[in-house]
Amino acid sequence: MYKICITNRHLVKGDFLEQIKKVALTDVNAIILREKDLSEEEYLDLAKKVIAICEKQGKKVILHSFWGVAIKLNHPFIHMPLDKFLEMENKSFFKEIGVSIHSVDEAMIAIKNNASYITASHIFRTDCKKGLEPRGLEFLREVTSLNITVYALGGINKDNIDKCIEAGADGVCLMSGYMMI
Repeated sequence: MYKICITNRHLVKGDFLEQIKKVALTDVNAIILREKDLSEEEYLDLAKKVIAICEKQGKKVILHSFWGVAIKLNHPFIHMPLDKFLEMENKSFFKEIGVSIHSVDEAMIAIKNNASYITASHIFRTDCKKGLEPRGLEFLREVTSLNITVYALGGINKDNIDKCIEAGADGVCLMSGYMMI
């Protein structure tokens, strides 16, 4: 099963880069560097460090939102919110573009616009989306019936990973499970 860590340095108790080193030693397949509150310059600096750490462990890094930074770093993996994906320039530069979706209609738009994969969220209750009703496993089943790689996101933990895979997900994304180990 494919596991993706989505970063959030605000959840880390201690040094963020040390946490990335720990995560890179786990069973994670890829790390999405999702630090949206940084300036482009700050993100560029952090991305260089995270990529260097992960390369040592053979882990894939997927940059998030800052597609210009990815191009500057000649880094071919990017993940985008759907609205930014639709406005994005230089898509042909990227080997892989992931897109966040929250409905079947959004998934279809991502597919139509040649997304490489999608993250479908949020499946279960999560503190990241306090007060918002989760979309649930039926939503995940609908999205996974489409012709694209789908990673389940939102409230995923060791107790419900298998349910996501049984619903058709190709893998799962975890944030707090990796940011707080």
